[in-house]
Amino acid sequence: MYKRGLALQLLYVDGSSQGLVSLTTMNWTGHLLKFPRTQLIEALARSESSYTGIYILTGESDSGDLAYIGEAENLKHRMRTHDQQKPWWNQAVFVTSDANKLNKAHAKYLEARLVEEALEAKRLPLENTTRPKRPSLSEADIVTLEDFLETLLIVLPALGVDVFVKNTRSNLTDEIKSRISQEFEIHHIQQGIKAQAIWQSGELIVKKGSLARPEWIGAGSQDSSYGKLHQELLRSGILQVQGDLAVFTDNYAFKSPSAASAVVMGRPSNGTMDWKVKGSKQTYKDWEQSQLKK
Repeated sequence: MYKRGLALQLLYVDGSSQGLVSLTTMNWTGHLLKFPRTQLIEALARSESSYTGIYILTGESDSGDLAYIGEAENLKHRMRTHDQQKPWWNQAVFVTSDANKLNKAHAKYLEARLVEEALEAKRLPLENTTRPKRPSLSEADIVTLEDFLETLLIVLPALGVDVFVKNTRSNLTDEIKSRISQEFEIHHIQQGIKAQAIWQSGELIVKKGSLARPEWIGAGSQDSSYGKLHQELLRSGILQVQGDLAVFTDNYAFKSPSAASAVVMGRPSNGTMDWKVKGSKQTYKDWEQSQLKK
């Protein structure tokens, strides 16, 4: 992964971040085009739409958020079919290469790898009914495509595509643990809730084996962002119901202490107060204030 900054070139084709957006970066042959379904005609009028490449569809079906990953020798022809057969998608991203340098085998390889990454990330369910196999390629081609993929996975979130963003932290090795800033815990004896978390690099990582409430009990707020997150972690298997509690099956990183505590407790929560430094009564808020004074 990149250890230095990466400069992106974003072009709002029609002057709006909600319209057609083109993304490139120096020293990478890839090109991304994001567009809403309402501007499919404009997107298909562009030259890169006739290239070989990958497309990523995101949207919402009756059962919730959904994504689809596919490849095509001619993206324009494939998207005309999907416009009729897949009514649920509302946003698409084309992934192509300068001068149409990707061939059919390259596209199939990238499709297979992206499906693998999406299934591992468990962010959104995929409409893909089969898991594509990686085609047989030369060693040189595989190295080139893996380099292409590495940059692609870094830049996609800049377009709001988080299908491949992994919040699990399975590799919490001793080397990583040695850089831990602080450990926290939530312990509610009566409910059986007992969770431990690690603060590291701006994330609060709830540890594998932590015990949480198995259902969302926040009154009238199941559709809140934290309520949806609780449901999503249950759907993806990160939270697994075992008896009267739900168990974290992997280390999982949250962007805020309140998001982490809300999922653990199954209701809205002030994480800065509910998380305590392990083995003490010091709150996350007090610990954070003490760090600012250093």
